[in-house]
Amino acid sequence: MKKLISSLAVCISLSATALTPAYLDDSLPIEDRVEDALSRMTLREKINIIHAQSKFSAPGVPRLGIPEIWCTDGPMGVRPEVLWDEWDQAKWTNDSCTAFPSLTALAATWNPDMAELYGKSIGAEARFRNKSVILGPGINIYRTPLNGRNFEYMGEDPYLISQMVVPYVHGVQSNGVAACVKHFALNNNEVNRHTSNPIVDDRTLYEIYLPGFRAAAQEGEAWSFMGGYNLFRGEHASYNPILMNQILKGEWDWDGAVISDWGAVHDTKTAVSGGLDMEFGSWTNGLTNGQSNAYDNYFLADPYYNGIVDGTYSTDELDDKVRRVLRLTFRTAMDRNRPFGAMGSDEHVAACREVGEEGVVLLQNRGDILPIDLSKVNKIAVIGENAIKMMTVGGGSSSLKARYEVTPLDGLRNRVGDKAEIIYARGYVGDPTGEYNGVVTGQNLDDPRSPEELRDEAIKIARDADVVLFFGGLNKSNHQDCEDTDRESMALPYGQDELIEALAAANPNLCVINISGTGVAMPWTDKVPAIMQAWYLGNETGNALASLLTGDVNPSGKLPYTYYASLDQVGAHKLGEYPGHPGVDELGNEVFDMPYNEGIFVGYRFTDKNKLKPTFPFGHGLSYTTFDYGKASINKTEGTADDTFTVTVPVTNSGNREGKEIVQLYISDLKSSVDRPVKELKGFKKVSLAPGETTDVTFEIKRDALSFFDADRHEWICEPGSFEALVGSSSADIRSKVRFNIKNSK
Repeated sequence: MKKLISSLAVCISLSATALTPAYLDDSLPIEDRVEDALSRMTLREKINIIHAQSKFSAPGVPRLGIPEIWCTDGPMGVRPEVLWDEWDQAKWTNDSCTAFPSLTALAATWNPDMAELYGKSIGAEARFRNKSVILGPGINIYRTPLNGRNFEYMGEDPYLISQMVVPYVHGVQSNGVAACVKHFALNNNEVNRHTSNPIVDDRTLYEIYLPGFRAAAQEGEAWSFMGGYNLFRGEHASYNPILMNQILKGEWDWDGAVISDWGAVHDTKTAVSGGLDMEFGSWTNGLTNGQSNAYDNYFLADPYYNGIVDGTYSTDELDDKVRRVLRLTFRTAMDRNRPFGAMGSDEHVAACREVGEEGVVLLQNRGDILPIDLSKVNKIAVIGENAIKMMTVGGGSSSLKARYEVTPLDGLRNRVGDKAEIIYARGYVGDPTGEYNGVVTGQNLDDPRSPEELRDEAIKIARDADVVLFFGGLNKSNHQDCEDTDRESMALPYGQDELIEALAAANPNLCVINISGTGVAMPWTDKVPAIMQAWYLGNETGNALASLLTGDVNPSGKLPYTYYASLDQVGAHKLGEYPGHPGVDELGNEVFDMPYNEGIFVGYRFTDKNKLKPTFPFGHGLSYTTFDYGKASINKTEGTADDTFTVTVPVTNSGNREGKEIVQLYISDLKSSVDRPVKELKGFKKVSLAPGETTDVTFEIKRDALSFFDADRHEWICEPGSFEALVGSSSADIRSKVRFNIKNSK
């Protein structure tokens, strides 16, 4: 009897194995599973999985047990749930997330380990909410400080972005959740964002605007990309054949899925041929627009299906799209080994705080105003709306329902306790609201007093304090740091400049803490001894800032972009190209042509070339200790472009506090056949040193650090000649340099 039962069990097992479709067998290579699933799908099922069925989901193939794909906004936290067909809140009670610092703050850490921790943490929260795709990170270049979405991006330098985006993507995808790298490409402004048509030469495209995306695709192996709203060479980015087919899927040999931005698709024919794989959000409400089910009328839905049936389109493009969507599904929703994730965990709170503390930049500290010595201070004046305003809500699609948010004032009170008296004054009223898309902070910041009354109160308490902390800057309202609008100027809003100058006159011990996601004009820098760039830091904003202001943590962030004194220092504005020139395309549609005539000279490349002095340079950031650089050395002074040059510089903590220094390597081509930047970032390392400790920081220089893109030959070229490796603490603070020569290689 036992033998009979055993034989039956073996037969059942073998039979089950034989009946299991290959696409469900996760022991097989993904490509085998994709092809098997594709062969079993009907035309209608293929069409269904490449367009939305709701605001944030695509249907999968229920007949075959292939699950839905669920996306979520999430460059800085997992967005709260909305209704099936509408932007209105679903009013869940369990969808509060950890709000992480802005991606500008992450970039300011200059620490790839922080990027991986950030990605891993936010990916775990998306996984816990059973999302397949998180729509981020954003890595578009800071071309102008007025861009409303700069706070969602990683700065102005393609090398820095490349080094930070790869570990971020790896961290997210370690959870079985796809990173969706956006917005590919040239989405550098929000004004006229649906009609902007950047006019960019190939060299500029490849040297400035593509490297971060290339790193995400090839080194990060991102599973999805999102196109932008803008056009490129007359065609929309989300289905631009040059960007999607020629570059992303062709030159970079990328096998992921291209997802449209929500509402970025306008035409079936070009969406079919231009490389788009999944269409989302083409109508705001999926149940109306004159149809019983608008999703079936998306450009890649019934119009595509009918076009295949009547012979307008072949199935070749469709099968490629379906393969990519299936690949995405097998890597995420059908990965039975992916972790379960976690939401709002202690580890995520700690990660939020650690990233924030490492990203804050100490811009100025004359007279050692900071850190605040609580043994010598009796009264601290805290002034400014941003000391009390919650910032996790607002800003567009990155708006979050945070589990909690510690304001700067509360963080200081928690840290200072009874060691000193803290007195608060509003100083100005900016935006007293705290609501976006149905998520509310619960704060009531209405204040009926006049600007003069608020100003007089602030000056009065400032005069009586030992130290004054002004928390100002921007917020996430329209025309500040906010999607769909750009800023109208670099000036601080709400009369803050005048208030800061009055506070400086009232008390010389003033520190301005600027909370923003991008640079602002600071005409008062010579009157204010201490300035800190604080970003949007999420849940732990107040605790992180308190630890930095009191010296519990030594600042170590550095600027990921140039802090301009005025728009005249910005190539896009100096040359009169922003915000574009209105016109019409060949079909009669309105477009805003935007020539990128500054070319490769973006950010510090422009200020270097024109010998301009910004308020603070790219890569700048101070510490409560000091660092001395020794003389740089190189392993050889001559070689071919295929050789590896090694530059070493000793760095010493010459102060009395433990601290972290970001050592930066720039390369200068001393004589070239083409116009090249004065120098370009090609390496950086963040080192932690105890007082008196010295370490040798080493950089490797290879061909890619020396090359420029030759548009005529469509390849990267390293010319023979003389180069310099410059090592410093910022782009304007070069401490040592060495020269080396590249000779002709065979």
